[in-house]
Amino acid sequence: MRLELPEDVVILGSALIVGLGTGLAAVLFVMMLNTVRRLADLSRVYLGEITGTILIMTLAGFVVGVLIERWAKEARGGGIPDVMEAVAVSGGYIRHRVAEARMVATSITIGSGGSGGREGPVVQIGAGLGSTLGQLFHFSEERMRTLVACGAAAGIAAVFNAPIAGSIFAMEVILNSFNVRYFGAVVIGAVASSVVARVLLGDRPAFTVPAYPLHHVGELPIYAGLGVIAAFVAILFVNALFHTEALFNRLPVPLHWRTALGMLLTAFITLVLPREHVLDSGLVLVGTLITENVHLPVMLLLALLAAKLVATSLTLGSGNSGGVFAPSLFMGALLGGAVGTFANSLWPQVAPNPGAYAIVGMAAVFAGAARGPITAVLIVFEMSGDYKLILPLMMATVISTVLAESLMSDSIYTRELRKRGISLQYGRDVDVMQSVLVNEVMTTDVKGVEPSLTISDLSELFALSRTHGFPVLDNAQRLLGVVALSDLDRALINELPAHTPIMEIATPFDHLLLALPDETMWEALTRMGTRGLGRLPVVDPHEPTRLVGIIKRSDIIRAYNIALTRRAERQHQEKHARLRNIDGTEFLEIDLKPGDAAVGRTLQEVASNIPRQCILVSVRRHGRVLIPHGDTIFEAGDHVTAFVNSSDREQVIARLRDRLSVHA
Repeated sequence: MRLELPEDVVILGSALIVGLGTGLAAVLFVMMLNTVRRLADLSRVYLGEITGTILIMTLAGFVVGVLIERWAKEARGGGIPDVMEAVAVSGGYIRHRVAEARMVATSITIGSGGSGGREGPVVQIGAGLGSTLGQLFHFSEERMRTLVACGAAAGIAAVFNAPIAGSIFAMEVILNSFNVRYFGAVVIGAVASSVVARVLLGDRPAFTVPAYPLHHVGELPIYAGLGVIAAFVAILFVNALFHTEALFNRLPVPLHWRTALGMLLTAFITLVLPREHVLDSGLVLVGTLITENVHLPVMLLLALLAAKLVATSLTLGSGNSGGVFAPSLFMGALLGGAVGTFANSLWPQVAPNPGAYAIVGMAAVFAGAARGPITAVLIVFEMSGDYKLILPLMMATVISTVLAESLMSDSIYTRELRKRGISLQYGRDVDVMQSVLVNEVMTTDVKGVEPSLTISDLSELFALSRTHGFPVLDNAQRLLGVVALSDLDRALINELPAHTPIMEIATPFDHLLLALPDETMWEALTRMGTRGLGRLPVVDPHEPTRLVGIIKRSDIIRAYNIALTRRAERQHQEKHARLRNIDGTEFLEIDLKPGDAAVGRTLQEVASNIPRQCILVSVRRHGRVLIPHGDTIFEAGDHVTAFVNSSDREQVIARLRDRLSVHA
């Protein structure tokens, strides 16, 4: 008789295992990190501070790049966006090797002196353990997502000794949903991980914080101002990081040379400012600032903030492994310390404790960058163990979050996902139209009308055509407005004379809503929805009156089909990755070209020449995915996906293409 355990027992038991495993992994990671750090310090003793730092960091970047290229590409950067993507679109699936690659790569990056945090990698390690456990026991996707969230919570709890903040982080940032169904398991994982870390690494808060109360009600406007400035610093950090990444990605060299260059440039910062103040996570300096009530001058604090922003952007933007959580806390503490020191110099009786502003600044900058205000408040509270500043902490954090979100829709995590065509809302990828640009689907063969056309002429034109609107163009083909069938109906109801020029009833250019070719269809549809429009002119961004196309209802339907096809392809490729090389089988993708053996032949004819164990799964043609049948005729340009034994790979290619080149 088979014993069936209750659902809650299975989930909570699995969460406990993930939490314990993540705690142990975090301890092992800290040990590896400290070992690399000691070796790097020893090398600096023998080679000299400057020479040693430059050589060790450059070599570390090279090694990390090679490791990521050959072991797991997901180990580059911070790791948290990959966990969010796994939860949102991959059913919680994360490759087994990612956790190991991430642990080694981050240990080398940060241990050698790279500017990054430990938390993102440990979150990915914990999430990877949760996914691995789910795969091992063949859990459903819902259970897998829960265990991934448990691992993420356990990672934060272990790194920062903050189980409450870890739990909220998993709900607020990873899942983007406060669901009671998940919460119990997430808390179990975070608590278990925190217990392991406390037993093996010590039960101490990250910072020793003096009793900083809200000294005077006049401090509240200063804290509010800190929240505003923190939002701009957060936006600057996000933009700097991603522009640096784009710059490195354009370099025509392999990844390991880019990571080495990034670490080399980071090392040069130590020629100007002390290495221990800028590199690594920087949390030691943060603790000193808070404990000693900010002992550094304002200009030095701002210089360190700028140096940390540049160092982190170079380290992570070049592809090295590390988190952005700790650097954002570091920059927030420096910003808060600078604001507090400046306020103290002006109003010493009102703002006597600059260290209090450093604490609040940490939460405000992180919240603005990550859009996790609850996590920000709780993690600073747990790391400091001080409740007295909770009111200004909450106020500055909310101000920073709201302002940053109004100025930039994406967080430091979701911006990376949007680059991959994934737009998250409530933890799910919902905006499929984000993956389609206006210029991919707009109608370019647009028939316009002259402004001198009369209502009578327009009525005949509508009767002869199937369109419901025309752009109005002058002799130089400049866009003057748009006239729609509804405009004509209103003119007839109002009994306007038949010779009335259409510009009197058309929507003039100044009142038009316009689209740009490089916008996403999601942005264009949002604009159309505000007025219930059925069409939208597309204009040249450099010459707004030059019409380059128009979006019609048929274009919207086509865009939606393309978006669904792309999503299906992405999910299809993810499933390929999970099944690749299982029992000697693999998915093979072949692009057919004119003259290939399969072109012009039916599947039934082709099937007689390919190995019996080969299955032709799908054909992508003109943006549509087809399931091939016996009478399906292959065409040039078809993207064919086949499931084959690895030993039959070359034979299948030869039968379909009579060539050995293939994109697979």
